[in-house]
Amino acid sequence: MPDCCAKKKHTPRSDELKRDVTCRINRAVGQLNGIKQMVDEDRYCADVLTQLAAVESAVKAISREVMQDHLETCVVERIQAGDTEVVDEVMQLLKKFS
Repeated sequence: MPDCCAKKKHTPRSDELKRDVTCRINRAVGQLNGIKQMVDEDRYCADVLTQLAAVESAVKAISREVMQDHLETCVVERIQAGDTEVVDEVMQLLKKFS
């Protein structure tokens, strides 16, 4: 199998961003595990939905943080290098998160 199919883009991130995003993801995973337990225990639907809304909000916050870093680093670098096609990529990403 040729390597061309397995290539992934690499984006160096600051240690601070990695720590923050990892912490937030771990917290969201913990919330999801708690929600799973609530469902297993037949907890009240409104309580489950409240927790689902909280985890959804947490995941959106992680997305905003990664998006901001992407715009401030990758996108700026590509535009400075003359690659304006990155604007189309950003528009596609914004559509996914809106």
